[in-house]
Amino acid sequence: MQIRRLSLQQGALSARGTTVIIDVFRAFTCEPLMYQLGAERVFLEPNIKRCLAHQGEFILVGEQDELPIKGFDLTNSPWLIASKGREYFYGKTVMHRTTSGVTGAATALAHSEEVLLASFVNARATADYIRACSPELVSIVAMGILSKNPAPEDELCGDYIEALLRGAPYDHVAAVSQILAHETAQKFLRGDKTYLLREDPVLCLQRDLFGFALRAEREGDVILARKITSADPR
Repeated sequence: MQIRRLSLQQGALSARGTTVIIDVFRAFTCEPLMYQLGAERVFLEPNIKRCLAHQGEFILVGEQDELPIKGFDLTNSPWLIASKGREYFYGKTVMHRTTSGVTGAATALAHSEEVLLASFVNARATADYIRACSPELVSIVAMGILSKNPAPEDELCGDYIEALLRGAPYDHVAAVSQILAHETAQKFLRGDKTYLLREDPVLCLQRDLFGFALRAEREGDVILARKITSADPR
């Protein structure tokens, strides 16, 4: 298995084979959480106008350059999602829009054999699925800050998934220390922007909370994030 490490929007454009799009803060922490809370389907849609066309039909979750979007039901916050609880999501369809993770996944779909959506919360399930499929090429893409600048949480989550695939050591204590010292976490922890909640990094840095991976699949004119496990190799 050849493993390539890529980053940012250019990485999503260059990805081939089985592509893993990583967005720890916060897109692909939110999506597994919404499924865990009973969401029936989660669609990925980069275009805000297309999302708003489904206002009242789907739960709209997302952000644009970290800012809440007018007309959406929730911003891209794991803590707010968890606070809404199972009653809010059970049996519902969600449409999710984010600047880095969702747009990166949509970009990579055009030229990858398959696209997986990962963060720390489903990293082991993602690696287990990849090992079960045993692809020749894996592209691990850390989407970073607005897809423009590297973010330690995404790069280090990529380290973790690569370590799981290679059977190599990985130190999550050291990783968390590095992440928390960086501005990508500090901007949440300071609490100086009401739409960046202090509680979000706590959820985002938990490892392996969920026993399923997510695969982005075209379904007509939309992209579905489908739950999969290592028992469901493609």
